[in-house]
Amino acid sequence: MKTIFKVLILLLITSTFSNAELLNPNSNIKPKEVIKIQLNGLQQNDSKFKDSGIEQTWKFAHPNNKRVTGPLSNFKMMIKSDSYGMMINHLSHTITELGSSDKWAQFEVIILDKNKIYHKFNWQVEKYTLDGNLKDCWLTTMVSSPIPLGSSI
Repeated sequence: MKTIFKVLILLLITSTFSNAELLNPNSNIKPKEVIKIQLNGLQQNDSKFKDSGIEQTWKFAHPNNKRVTGPLSNFKMMIKSDSYGMMINHLSHTITELGSSDKWAQFEVIILDKNKIYHKFNWQVEKYTLDGNLKDCWLTTMVSSPIPLGSSI
């Protein structure tokens, strides 16, 4: 019984420590940096712990976006699906600003997936304006369906 308890405590501590390694939104992180944080996480999805990149991406999702996608478990399934799976462990990405204001910014993101196929996305972030710990943080409100651009070969 003591051994089981020790294992459970160790798992809890490891899980808490691992989750602490993820970046949290704050008002000093600029719109393009939010997307970089999310893409870098997805590019190295399991580098900190299993699905850490997906969880990092989730942390920067706008609450309205989270309401649409459902809980984190649903978000993980969505990101791993055929629709967005190319984001997991992709080879490279570029981020180009398309337009912005003091409340929103839109970017074109091009990802080279692990099969060396390019995919284009429209990615939008908005400044969260309600009171609370997310006030004035830039958070993702929309990522379009991918548009395949063809092979890099």
